[in-house]
Amino acid sequence: MEHFTPLASTLGGVMIGLAAATMLLFNGRIAGISGVLGGLFGAPASDRTWRLSFLAGLLIGGLGLLTFAPQVYTDTLQLPLWALGLAGLLVGIGTRMGGGCTSGHGVCGLPRLSKRSFTAVGVFMFTGGLSAWVTMNWILGGAA
Repeated sequence: MEHFTPLASTLGGVMIGLAAATMLLFNGRIAGISGVLGGLFGAPASDRTWRLSFLAGLLIGGLGLLTFAPQVYTDTLQLPLWALGLAGLLVGIGTRMGGGCTSGHGVCGLPRLSKRSFTAVGVFMFTGGLSAWVTMNWILGGAA
């Protein structure tokens, strides 16, 4: 708990919630990142603009944070590039199998009281915790 930041975390959560609510209110769309990205392929040209803008905003926001506050990207977990690539691939497969990602189910589905989202988020949380435990205890040999 050495990096506990309740104010910044609360502000970030509020901003994510407002962004998801705004997208649903004004565009009638769920702010699920995997759905936005997956829908980009094969989408009509009129549908591509907002999807590309949304994804570009995510990248620009991350690059802006890297530029103006690089300390938030401290590299504390040393994993080989192949392991990170494999993890990304497994996340992509999981989002397809689960019919959405944590942002779509967790941020947008839970507030709408979606039974499917409650189930998906429970599975995400369990497997995320299990993956972290396996990584820390088996792959990294208990090193923290």
